[in-house]
Amino acid sequence: MKITVAGCGKIGAAILKSLVAEGHDVLALDKSAAVITDITNVYDVMGLVGNGADCETLEEAQIAETDLFIAVTGSDETNMLACFLARRMGAKHTIARIRNPEYNDNSLGFMRQQLDLSMSINPEQLAAQELYNILKLPSAVKIEKFSHRSFEMIELVLKQNSILDGMKLIDMRAKYKAKFLICVVQRGEDVFIPDGNFVLKSGDKIGVTASPAEIQKLLGELGLLQKQARDVMILGGSRTAFYLAKLLCATGNSVTIIEQDAKLCEDLCSMLPKAVIIHGDGTHQELLMEEGLRTADAFVSLTGMDEENILISIFAAMQNVPKVIAKVTRDELETMAAKLGLDTVVSPRGIISDVIVRYARALENSRGSHVETMYHLMDGKAEALEFNVSADFRGTGTPLKTLQLKKGILIAGITRSRTAIIPSGDDVISAGDKVIVITQEQGLSDLSDILK
Repeated sequence: MKITVAGCGKIGAAILKSLVAEGHDVLALDKSAAVITDITNVYDVMGLVGNGADCETLEEAQIAETDLFIAVTGSDETNMLACFLARRMGAKHTIARIRNPEYNDNSLGFMRQQLDLSMSINPEQLAAQELYNILKLPSAVKIEKFSHRSFEMIELVLKQNSILDGMKLIDMRAKYKAKFLICVVQRGEDVFIPDGNFVLKSGDKIGVTASPAEIQKLLGELGLLQKQARDVMILGGSRTAFYLAKLLCATGNSVTIIEQDAKLCEDLCSMLPKAVIIHGDGTHQELLMEEGLRTADAFVSLTGMDEENILISIFAAMQNVPKVIAKVTRDELETMAAKLGLDTVVSPRGIISDVIVRYARALENSRGSHVETMYHLMDGKAEALEFNVSADFRGTGTPLKTLQLKKGILIAGITRSRTAIIPSGDDVISAGDKVIVITQEQGLSDLSDILK
């Protein structure tokens, strides 16, 4: 597809990287000539210097021939205007980043309708939702939810001397009563789509699919079920912190936010009356200790600096805080954080990239068994995709054990009338089902792509 990305900051660059990897024809648009030079030097894209909300610039970008226009500049208003103009000038679909909490309340639906937006995205709100999900199930390092919430996928890291160390998957399924499937394993730099004879080892990161209730049951049987984080300390008063605190306060959690900027503290006090807002430098260990770090159930570092988030999170982990999460936006630092012992990091850029790639794949194949949900797993080395099954899928009615699947592909779950099915070899796929596929092959856009 022909795609234009207006605004090439951190989020824009991450979106460009993902779309180029998908094989799309991408144009990068930004006001800064230096930014465009950097982008075109790194990625195989065309570059254009200009304002995405300017008609002449959009005309130069051949917007009338654009399948998808994505506006992710630093200004919500510019993004909305750019998408409005792009749509009027012939762009088939438009996506705008809208971050301001005032726009993300009741008026958002009205604005989307009036601006004819295909989608609005809010990286901070999506990151906050992911953080909230993890805090509700602290045993996991990552949680992905599929449509209708019939299935979840969680990632777990097997600690040293884990009871699963040395156990075959087939023996694990026989030993534990919960209905689950271990569908992907990362061991060092290697990722495996395992079969029943695969042997787990301490240090493995495993991906487990099951219904939410069965995941709770499995974690209980394994002795890994931690209580929900009720007392949460957040470092940094960013938009992500606001959205997270709002979610936590609404469910009765105790929330403390530490922020250096006095004016931002005042704003947070008025917007979050149930939270405790501390004006101070959270990088000072004495302040963290005074505010009760050692008694907190969870610590979440959300400052604007990756390095700061990593270092302070390591300090929190050293104080035996049960759950520690750091926001890390740079890929190389995310890898470093894992090597330093931080098993739970959240990247808003990665979340948004998944959303955009999923939407682009669905557009490419809107008439087939298109992608409903998509997540990158295990540091981007595998994907989980949820497909709607159309009537013309040639694998319907065939038992899975006789279905000819490509190498590196596993059917991890079937949702039928909101019922979650952990598939066995005798199960079949039917029209109208939703099917979860785990794959090491990049770029699947239709369920038929899994067949030989």
